Amino acid sequence: MNFPTPLIPARLIRRYKRFLADCMLEDGREVTAHCANPGSMMGLAEPGSKIWLEPNDDPKKKLKFGWRLVDHENGHFTGVDTSVPNRALRATLEAREIPELAVYDTVRAEVKYGEKSRIDFLLSGPGLPDAYVEVKSVTLSRRPGLAEFPDSVTARGTKHLNELASMVKQGHRAIMLYLVQRTDCDRFALAADIDPAYAAAFDAAHQNGVERLVYATQISPTGVTVDTSRILQPE
Repeated sequence: MNFPTPLIPARLIRRYKRFLADCMLEDGREVTAHCANPGSMMGLAEPGSKIWLEPNDDPKKKLKFGWRLVDHENGHFTGVDTSVPNRALRATLEAREIPELAVYDTVRAEVKYGEKSRIDFLLSGPGLPDAYVEVKSVTLSRRPGLAEFPDSVTARGTKHLNELASMVKQGHRAIMLYLVQRTDCDRFALAADIDPAYAAAFDAAHQNGVERLVYATQISPTGVTVDTSRILQPE
């Protein structure tokens, strides 16, 4: 998935109210960017960090920039926009490039299910059980090489796990797919110390047949793609 508009570099001044970030462009202008990430962004919102913004000229948008990447200035990037994984993954699913899900020829997004919820992707195919795929963007890393989820308490995430388990009981497949939006990690773990309830819900769902997939991404200021050659190993 390529970014529709070329990104421009900036320095983060501060992130506040979760969805706002003041930034300094290279030409010295100070701008406010939309931050499409409801999490804590632990370790990713340090003042002075190099970041990449996507400009827009949409008259309907109050903010003319969106924060897309953190540049760690060592060759690695982290994607901070939580809407990007679904957009990147949809193209990958439709191309049938996820080996575990390649048998499905129909991909539908944002389908209603459960208790007033929407599944990220519902996959179907002739003679196959439907596959309910929930996607989570992973950006937290507190130890070198280890990606973790979540970075804050997520009651919504716990609810999704319980609903996935319910789909398995009804005879469907259910997959919790963690997409790691960091290029510097090769392992994955649940951050049970941050959200014990989520970790417990995952263990229960997994024992009841919910599958887990953890895929890496390739990230640059050009775009974000699912790296189907890199499946991160859980700790």
